[in-house]
Amino acid sequence: MKHFNYRAKEKATGKSVKGSIQAENERLAGRLLVEQGLIPESVVEEGGANPFTKFNNRITTKDHIMFTRQLATLIGAGLPLSASLRTVVEQTENKGMKAVGEEILAAAESGKSLYEAFSAHPNVFNGVYLALIQAGEKSGTLDIALKRLADQEEQDAAMLGKIRGALVYPAIILVVIIAVLLFMMFAVVPQVEGLYEDMDKELPALTQILVSMTDFIVSFWAILLIAIVGGIAGLVFFVKRTKTGRRLADAFKIHVPLFGGLFRKLYVSRFARTAEMLLSTGVPMVDSVTIAISSVSNTVVEAEYSKAIELIKGGKTLSESFTDREYMLPLVPQMAGIGEESGKIDEMLGKAAKVYEDELYDQINNISTMIEPILMVIMAGLIGVVVGGTLLPIYSLVNSVGA
Repeated sequence: MKHFNYRAKEKATGKSVKGSIQAENERLAGRLLVEQGLIPESVVEEGGANPFTKFNNRITTKDHIMFTRQLATLIGAGLPLSASLRTVVEQTENKGMKAVGEEILAAAESGKSLYEAFSAHPNVFNGVYLALIQAGEKSGTLDIALKRLADQEEQDAAMLGKIRGALVYPAIILVVIIAVLLFMMFAVVPQVEGLYEDMDKELPALTQILVSMTDFIVSFWAILLIAIVGGIAGLVFFVKRTKTGRRLADAFKIHVPLFGGLFRKLYVSRFARTAEMLLSTGVPMVDSVTIAISSVSNTVVEAEYSKAIELIKGGKTLSESFTDREYMLPLVPQMAGIGEESGKIDEMLGKAAKVYEDELYDQINNISTMIEPILMVIMAGLIGVVVGGTLLPIYSLVNSVGA
């Protein structure tokens, strides 16, 4: 038997309680709590933790998609909700996802709706996910809602995979540039300096600069390393943990040359696709737009899009509210207008999203082609400076000795 620490609420009074319980696994521990009149909020095994537990239990996108798709398949096949959840939990291999699934199962068996059970894990299931779960429960199309979620998550994962893949080649080129520069500065420059000292000649200005840089790096490498690591850590903290940093980083994304247009299309397609999913499952317009805006994941764009919500509440149509809106590309309000006239606004938003998604795929595939010439120019310039400060002085020295 294992020991589990739990946090729960008393079903009768709603009072929060903490304690420990013995059971063979998390699911059975949750069931025992339910039998005792408690609604489990978290059930965590005592002891056995190690520094890598959090990493090993990290819920990946793949785990998330598999959980969602399996649940959609089982519910669509006609299995009861509890039986579907139990089967999915038993088949889930990731410990983090399994623990979340067991808590959801325990909550569902205690009488909570699936939406309430999923809402207890906002770090795992975002607003779009929860809204579609709620709409699917109300309309009796839970399996369809879950399938839509799994499809969209797969598409988003494929998009991010393409972006990462397209950046691999430029990253390799950048590493090669740095490696060549370091080799020249630490292997070639000191030899050139030694030759000039032996010949009792004064180093050329460019070579002297390179020698001074090399000496500085050798003398203060520890301080430089700490400064670089500390600077990166500070920048990450500033961007991730502060509102100002997040806002500046988000503004940089949509204005940076070469990539700004790509990010804008990504945000617009994400908004349109999410709104299409929510509207098609019966979520009200204002709620759909609000949740779709939050799915953009860029504070600057979200702030601009959010101005349209008050217009919609005031009686404006979706197309009118987003026409000429900054960072909103024109096809979305145009297609929304057609959808409003035909009564198929969700379908039209989906088509607009498809157009921008296709354009994104084409641009992502061309990223390496666009970046390669720029990197080559940079590499040629930097290596040219190093070569000019090393090889040319050697030739000059040889010519002077020959003369």
